[in-house]
Parts: sequence; structure tokens; C-alpha cells
Amino acid sequence: MSWQGIDGHDAIATRLAAAASCGRIGGAYLFIGPPGVGKGMFARTFAKALQCAAAGETLSTCGRCASCLQADAGSHPDIDLVAKPDDKATLPLELLVGDDEHRMRDGLCWRLLLKPSLGSRRVAILLDADHLSVEAANCLLKTLEEPPPGAVLILVGTMLERQLPTIRSRCQIVRFAPLPAPVVAAILRRLSDDGRIPRITDDTLADIATRAAGSIDRAVQLADPALADMRLRVVDLLGRRPLPGVELAREVLAAAEAAGKDAAPRRQRLKLLLESAVDFHRAALRQCVTEESPPDSALARAVSDWAGTPEEASIALRHTLDAIEAVDHNAHLPTLVEAWTTALERPHFSRLF
Repeated sequence: MSWQGIDGHDAIATRLAAAASCGRIGGAYLFIGPPGVGKGMFARTFAKALQCAAAGETLSTCGRCASCLQADAGSHPDIDLVAKPDDKATLPLELLVGDDEHRMRDGLCWRLLLKPSLGSRRVAILLDADHLSVEAANCLLKTLEEPPPGAVLILVGTMLERQLPTIRSRCQIVRFAPLPAPVVAAILRRLSDDGRIPRITDDTLADIATRAAGSIDRAVQLADPALADMRLRVVDLLGRRPLPGVELAREVLAAAEAAGKDAAPRRQRLKLLLESAVDFHRAALRQCVTEESPPDSALARAVSDWAGTPEEASIALRHTLDAIEAVDHNAHLPTLVEAWTTALERPHFSRLF
């Protein structure tokens, strides 16, 4: 039984409902977990439940009151949502405290201080908390230290290590686990039946759910036939010796650029291909150490052709993880791909950047 239609996180919903029943809803929460597991959706629904006139102690929204209808429309006056713009590497400071002309007279921190319009509290959701600059994070500290009465601030990120210690210490940490493969498969089936993703067979569905690592975002991307073919191509090239670095760079960059003219989908496409390389190098390392073959047949074939050492697999894995981090920091994609493939050709290369 899913909480408010959100699969996989019933235990968290039960815990928050228990806090609500005791009147112990916190002033600040930090939602932490892998990308694509539903943290942002959970935060929005939690905010909606806190505002619902009929939710009571169960945090179950009625979906009919004026508060719920406005929350669903994204126009609730007491629910504020801030996210990193696609063309920015960090959350702009003005989203929190206003621009230079309206400093501390606009932005999320200022709006939290306002008197609620409909209910007894204001709720703010800050997505992409991983991308808070030090300056922006410091601006949040005053709000976190002395939250306005009844106000709730929800930060959404991926890892505790990407948050400042001062931020972590002032929030209640809520940890989201990867979704189980059966839950991923069930959600994919619904999306496929609704026509929101291409139709997929049962065998493909099970394979994608396994490789998605508990992330719906990744599962949806893996369901794209063109991306699936490109993933197989990347895995095949990585298994060759000597590594065809130039060919790998050319094909990976072409696949990323095929996502469109905008930077955001290109970066997302590149991250998915790099995550396929992570899968390959992890499987190679596991096979070197345990002689265990991966369940993915394409990955198993590529790894069986690979003749590297555990140290080389570990170094290549580190370079690939560095490349993914560089994508998140808006690195120039052609330069990044060239540096990554060069590093894979020279496995003892000290650092990617």
C-alpha cells in the first residue's frame, strides 16, 4: 500500500505521520538519497499534506479542499518551491534572498517569514540542495537556526557529504533508499501503459528494472531504444583492448549532442552513458576479484573480453566518477569526453582534471 500514490517510501511516511500525531513536525528537513527515487515528489506531497485542511494526523491529503487543489496546480500561496535553473551550476543567491535591489525583501528566506495566507504554516522546498554555493548555504543558516513559527523548510539532496556541516546539523535527516527492482518495474509498467514511455516487453522491463539501480529517472532513460543501443555500444567499446579511445569519444559525444540543442538534456544524456561505463568497470573489478559474471548478458560479454587488472579497473572507475562529477559542475562536454577517454587509455593517469 503506497502512501499517497508514492511507491517505496511507506516507512518514511509512517515516521512523519507519527511525528505529526505528536505535534512534532520539525522546522527543517534534509531529504537524502540517490537521484530518481522520488524525494522531490515526496517533498511536494508532504508539503501538500501539511497544508491540507482534512489531513489530520495521518498526513493523507483529501485532494478536494482549496488547499489541495491549489497545491496540485502549483499555485498554493503558502508552499514555495525553489530549484536550480538548468543553465546554472549552483543555486543563485537571489532565489534565496532576492537580487541586489531587493535583498532580503524577496526570495525563499523572506517568503518563509510571511504570515500564512490559508492555513497555520508556510512550507518551502529547496530542490538541488547539492548545488548550494557556500554563500547561499550561509544565507540559509539564519533561517535554519531560527525558523519562523510553524514554518517548515525541506532541502532535497543526494549525499550528506555534499552539504555543509552547518546545514546538516540544523536539519532532521530523512534517508531515502533506492527503490526495489519490483517497484521500479511496476512504475515502468504504468508509465508504459499510459503511453508516457515506449512500450517495452516483460523481459526488457525486468532487465531495465535491475539495471536502474533503484532510480526511476534512470529506468525511464534506459527505456529509450536509442539510448539502449548506445549503452550497448559504449559497453562493447570499453571491453576492447587496446581501448579505441578516439572512437569511444566520438560516439559518446555524438550521442550526447543528439539529445538536442539545450545543455541540460545533453548533460543528462552524457551522465547516463558515463553511468554505463561505471557499470562496466564495477563489473570488471568484481570479475577480477571474485570471478563473478554480471547478470546483464551484454555486460558479461564485454567484461569477459577485458583483460585488465583490478587496479586498472579501480582507476578507470575513479576517472569515470570524476567525469560524472565534472558534468554536474558544467564542464565543457567535448573537453570532458576527450579527457575521460584519454584517462581510460592511460589507466595510471593521475587525475582527470
